[in-house]
Amino acid sequence: MKARVFVRLKPGILDPQGATVQRALQGLGYQEVRSLTVGKVLDLEIVEENPARARTRITEMCKKLLANPVTEEWSVEIIDGENRSEL
Repeated sequence: MKARVFVRLKPGILDPQGATVQRALQGLGYQEVRSLTVGKVLDLEIVEENPARARTRITEMCKKLLANPVTEEWSVEIIDGENRSEL
C-alpha cells in the first residue's frame, strides 16, 4: 500500500525558509505572492492491506519521527490504486 504524508508548520509558527522563498519570488517579479510556507511531502510504501491500520501506523510514525507534533501538523493520504482517502 502506498501513502503520502504532508507535513507543514502549524499556524503561528515562524517559517524563515518560507519567508526567504517568498522574498526571492517577489524579487523575481512575482509580487502577487502574499504568503508562502515551506513543508515536506513523504511518500511511503508499506506492507499493510487494511487502510485503517495503515493510517494508524503512519500516524504513529508522524508522532514519533516524521513530524514534530509541537510545531508541525500533518495529513495522511492512503493511495490504493485509483482509490485515495485522506486522514
